[in-house]
Amino acid sequence: MTNFILVPGMWLGAWAWDAVAQPLRGAGHDVTAVTLGGLAERAAEAGEATLDSHIADVVAAAGGRDELTLVAHSYGGLPVRGAVERLAGRVARVVYVESGPVPDGTAQADFTPAREGDGEVPPPSFDPADDPALFAGLAGRSAWIRERATPHPWAAVAAPLRLRGPEQPPTELVCCMFTKESVEGMIAGDHPFFAGLDRRDYRVHELPTGHWPMFSRPADLAALLGGLGQAAP
Repeated sequence: MTNFILVPGMWLGAWAWDAVAQPLRGAGHDVTAVTLGGLAERAAEAGEATLDSHIADVVAAAGGRDELTLVAHSYGGLPVRGAVERLAGRVARVVYVESGPVPDGTAQADFTPAREGDGEVPPPSFDPADDPALFAGLAGRSAWIRERATPHPWAAVAAPLRLRGPEQPPTELVCCMFTKESVEGMIAGDHPFFAGLDRRDYRVHELPTGHWPMFSRPADLAALLGGLGQAAP
């Protein structure tokens, strides 16, 4: 049994993990999906939401549990990266889904061409017609996702992540829009997105689809997550 904490990316709440969490729970795992402040049912908190408060949200979701597996999608990698330090030895494994362990001083805005609008970043269309690669696998679900998505607080996107050190637990990278070979090439080439990675203790997994596998391939993502503990990186 694994203690999973699932952290969504921009514009999403805990609801985004429903189709992944259900089979994980059915397999006997403990699963907590997080809604970060200012999003989904916590949209009223948008004015107070920051990257630091999102880190605190992840830490709070851990409760008193140990042997945690933190799963971060996209932007969720930043609050998870910060939470790893605060949770210290309680984290057994970190899984970055379409994300990575960025270094100190990194902001989501460094990688995402996000534009502020009245203190927030509006959701994208999620329509494959607009970007077939980014939104791959979302045909027929775009409107459903868009109806539930909420603007993301700009303060959290613009704030740089502040870390005390490079230490990371065993790390898994789940790549969807890039091949395993290309991701390993970026790691070898010191790409800043993976600069916080301890190269002695990581694995890369391919799950070909668009940027949101929890919607496009939820059963496959759940199976991948559920099998990670069967062999150490």
